[in-house]
Amino acid sequence: MSEDINWLKIFSKCKEKIWSNISPYIKTSFELQPDLGKGAGGDSIKLVDLAAERAIIKTFMDHEITFTMISEESGTKKFEGKSQHFYVTIDPIDGTTNLVHEIPFYCSSIAISTKPMLSSVNVGMVIDFVHNNTYFAEKDLGAYCNGKKITPSNCSNFEDAVIGLDLNDAKNNDFIPKIINLLTEIKHIRHLGANALEICYVADGKIEAFVDIRGKLRTTDLAASYLLLKESGGLLTNLENIPLEAKLDPKKRINFIASGNTKINERILNLLKK
Repeated sequence: MSEDINWLKIFSKCKEKIWSNISPYIKTSFELQPDLGKGAGGDSIKLVDLAAERAIIKTFMDHEITFTMISEESGTKKFEGKSQHFYVTIDPIDGTTNLVHEIPFYCSSIAISTKPMLSSVNVGMVIDFVHNNTYFAEKDLGAYCNGKKITPSNCSNFEDAVIGLDLNDAKNNDFIPKIINLLTEIKHIRHLGANALEICYVADGKIEAFVDIRGKLRTTDLAASYLLLKESGGLLTNLENIPLEAKLDPKKRINFIASGNTKINERILNLLKK
């Protein structure tokens, strides 16, 4: 990574610009939204998504960064600047459905890497606009929320643990039988509708784990929160308990288990394998 680039400063400018761009759409989110077709990731595009994406692009261009954008909305595009080349993987708005229904849980996700691979992510930020929480991490330097270092929960008791479980599109998938044992063991199940932010909740100990084995989540959704969880001391694995690795691409779909500690990760894996 280039040591003379202040990523936290650039990301902070992104946060300001995104909020400025999306605020008008938040005020009218309850109104009928125009049909803008499907984004590169396959979801319907909303005006607020494009507004957030434009803000990120403008901020990086203003700082003369040379980058290839990997976006859930517009796909892969290259922008020329004066720096070395980086990959900027973004989900402009994670939780768009929440936002347009005035449900207060959504975020923006931005990750920097030198290669288009999850393991190459070196800097990440997830911006929780509703609660004004900014999650930031740099490789080998820890994970922070609003400048305060965060660590995951060490709770492994299912009686006390809060575990996120994405059940969206269950009617179109065969993953439900695989999670029956997990469903019967968990006492406190949650899904709030913005996976990047929910992984950050694992990173800072708000919840103990988050599970998504639908095979529908894109790598663009969790590129930044992947690093945040890793730097906080948590785990992000596949169903074989191998550290998660995948290509950064809006069409790449993954399964994962995000856990605060090894014990709860093993407990979840054992229940899924039964």
